[in-house]
Amino acid sequence: MGEIVLKDLRKSFGEVSIIKNINIHIEDGEFVVFVGPSGCGKSTLLRMISGLESVTSGQVIIDGADATHTKPSARGLAMVFQSYALFPHISVRDNIGFGLKIAGLPKEEIAAKVGAASKILGLDKLLDRKPRELSGGQMQRVAIGRAIVRDPNAFLFDEPLSNLDAALRVQMRIELIRLHGDLKTTMIYVTHDQVEAMTMADRIVVLQGGHVEQFATPIELYDRPVNKFVAGFIGSPKMNFLTAKPGAAGSIQIEGGPAIASPGIRPDQMTPTMTVGIRPEHLAYSHAQGDLKGKIVVEEQLGSDAFLYVEVPGIGMLTVRAVGERNYHGGEDIWLTLPPERCHVFDDKDLRIDPALHARAA
Repeated sequence: MGEIVLKDLRKSFGEVSIIKNINIHIEDGEFVVFVGPSGCGKSTLLRMISGLESVTSGQVIIDGADATHTKPSARGLAMVFQSYALFPHISVRDNIGFGLKIAGLPKEEIAAKVGAASKILGLDKLLDRKPRELSGGQMQRVAIGRAIVRDPNAFLFDEPLSNLDAALRVQMRIELIRLHGDLKTTMIYVTHDQVEAMTMADRIVVLQGGHVEQFATPIELYDRPVNKFVAGFIGSPKMNFLTAKPGAAGSIQIEGGPAIASPGIRPDQMTPTMTVGIRPEHLAYSHAQGDLKGKIVVEEQLGSDAFLYVEVPGIGMLTVRAVGERNYHGGEDIWLTLPPERCHVFDDKDLRIDPALHARAA
């Protein structure tokens, strides 16, 4: 079992508070990702779960038992770090089985566990090699194999792919997703890369400044971010933001631009200042007409997508993601339209105004 519950968890270093009253419930078998900018506390939180970092206050509960002050080796967890931390002078086989050997398991049992783990990870033909004879991705798989043989209740990953190049990162993401599907063991994964978070997680914990901003599925974070921070952090390229205020007849007036129809928000839910957010792929564009006229300053042509960076007078730079587009180029004029149903509206406290919630409340 790998259910992990964090209750009112706090961590301070002297007067500096790093983790601030965190409450989350990770179900057995879930793949949960901690994501956020550098310094948000995600690695500290992971280390508190593992027991490598002490808890200032609150509880870490693992499978219903209070493990707050339990030593790391007794928590039934296996941790995979950013550094592979392999012994260079011994084989892959011995690296994977080293912890079992130290624990005093019989040789036959160690061999069986190492064989099973290496087969899952595609290392069975590399067992007699030394780490220096492996690629970065292979070394990371050895580190994961060393964790698998312990048969833990949960795996903790601390940015394990950050040392790999782009192609290997994609490959290892796929392998980790498949591994979770095969093992069905709880996995908690720390990353600053929101693309990794979106592609791998069952649910994502978005952290900022030691707080949980939102804990939800990738699609919920994308479609219904609770605030402006989550909206801007999740999604690549990031969401466009435009300053706004209430307009005539229930509309929303874009500062320096036109009024747009309200996306289902009642006038009494609007605040004197607001922010309208729209994702780059949701901006409609045309050579002829639209809500806003701008000039394409930079065109990034990726083949499958084109990213158009458009300077709009009175508003600033907006990003357009145009799928398969070939007809718009740097230096050209372009018209942009904000479909109301695609807009997110945030109040003067940067909280998202949710039309569906307001409709139910009414």
